[in-house]
Amino acid sequence: MSTQAERAPPPVPFAVVMPTDQPPIPHEALPPGWGPAEVRDEHVAYRHRQPQIELVAERTEANQSHPALGLCRCWELRYRHPIGELSITESIGHVSTRRAAFEGLLESMNRIHEFVDDLHDPLEVRAALESVSLDSVVPDGAARPQ
Repeated sequence: MSTQAERAPPPVPFAVVMPTDQPPIPHEALPPGWGPAEVRDEHVAYRHRQPQIELVAERTEANQSHPALGLCRCWELRYRHPIGELSITESIGHVSTRRAAFEGLLESMNRIHEFVDDLHDPLEVRAALESVSLDSVVPDGAARPQ
């Protein structure tokens, strides 16, 4: 029987390494009807069973952030919902960290679960998501101090 010693990769400073096969939000923390749809290093999506509302966190360029922040990358939170045969995608907001992105996704799922009576009504879903409070929010570059 032969064995090969595997050498562990060097530690990455200031980074949390998470296996990509494990969802970033524990299953028991999810509201009813929600589950992971896609989990990759820079893209995470959770989907509601019926109707298929999808919440996405994706690492993107920080082109739209306020220039004074000096950010190169951030996480954009979006939601996708069906309207007839079309699928509409709208932004929820931008955050600076992966942890804030996961917290924002969970907060969005909870808002939809608690405050939306008709999941087929895109206006009701949008209203619920407009009240989501994001941690580590990245201010929009269009907002200028007065």
